[in-house]
Amino acid sequence: MKGIIFAILAGGFITLQGVANTSISNGIGTWQAATITQFTGFIVALLVMLSIGDRSWMGFKQVKPIYLVGGAFAAFVIFTNVKSIQLSSVTIAIAAVLIAQLTTAFIIEGKGWFEVAKQRMRMPQFLGLALMIIGVLILTF
Repeated sequence: MKGIIFAILAGGFITLQGVANTSISNGIGTWQAATITQFTGFIVALLVMLSIGDRSWMGFKQVKPIYLVGGAFAAFVIFTNVKSIQLSSVTIAIAAVLIAQLTTAFIIEGKGWFEVAKQRMRMPQFLGLALMIIGVLILTF
């Protein structure tokens, strides 16, 4: 249940971030908005980490180097999210993002990539994805 609560919070924060970044981008540019967002995110994460006194980050040498660049994807997430909101709408953009996330997750779990436990995707999962796509098409027209 906690996982679902965190997922709901994440969805809300992603939407709020997208709207805020679009407003910033309209004033100063998309890559500038991404820079400000990444920087403020770094500051907040650093302050939270320091305030809770969690020293487990010091074990980063045990993490495979390829995974240490995962945060770099955030710059492209911000840029593409802002552009999608600017060119469509918040609702359509977020719906399309969710479909892309779900499709990517299906592929990662189906193949067992990135040390994720391999899962067999069945008809209900594919049906759920198809319904989401139909929902976006309905929202679009």
